[in-house]
Amino acid sequence: MTQFERMTTAEILHAVKAGSVSIEEAEHWFQRKPIEDLGYAQLDMQRGIRSGFPEVIFCSGKPDDFLLSIYQHMVQENGAAFGTRATPQQYAFIRSVIHAIQYDPVSRILKYEEEEKPRRGLVAVCCAGTADVPVAEEAAQTAEYFGTRVERFFDVGVSGIHRLLAHLEHIQKANCIVAVAGMEGALASVIGGLVKNPVIAVPTSIGYGAAMQGLSALLTMLNSCANGIAVVNIDNGYGAGYLATQINRLAAGEEEAEA
Repeated sequence: MTQFERMTTAEILHAVKAGSVSIEEAEHWFQRKPIEDLGYAQLDMQRGIRSGFPEVIFCSGKPDDFLLSIYQHMVQENGAAFGTRATPQQYAFIRSVIHAIQYDPVSRILKYEEEEKPRRGLVAVCCAGTADVPVAEEAAQTAEYFGTRVERFFDVGVSGIHRLLAHLEHIQKANCIVAVAGMEGALASVIGGLVKNPVIAVPTSIGYGAAMQGLSALLTMLNSCANGIAVVNIDNGYGAGYLATQINRLAAGEEEAEA
């Protein structure tokens, strides 16, 4: 099933015409129910066809048995499953049944892939401080899972701006830049004034009292005087990685057309 998850309807039909996909395989794919009703969850089985991105699992707060069942259904149908905000305990429980499941304790991503997707284009993920790395990694690994080539630039905050400038030439080559920062959140504005492509600002909940669990960084990023900056919710690395992939796909498609 994984081959179809990355293909549009037109690509599947062309593959049938070319003989690389059988009529039976394509028919089985198109006959899948749009919703898998588990009672406690309504799995959107055709989201990948509609939007180009399969459904992602938000693990936090889900009972273990429910979470396991969701992963089992998605792995069976898609050959892949991607979850965010998972705990080590959830990982241990899922791994007892799905042995090939992978977990990253930094980003808290819990995923299963039968095969790694090819990656194209380029997104730069930058974060201000080491404490921001978990959110930055969530953004980076989300983009990579969806087929984006990612370069990481960590600990390049404005308190030592020469660290950012040392990598500027590489960052400027990216189709999109994700800027992750807590405290006052100035990194996004600085990068926005130095690059020509879109910047996605991610405020984090890192900082002392007046940072107000990320509200200060959020307001700074929303009030940025630099152009071309979009802002996602506090600590929302997943949302940034998703949006960065959408932008990168458009840019990578244009690059391929020009080649």
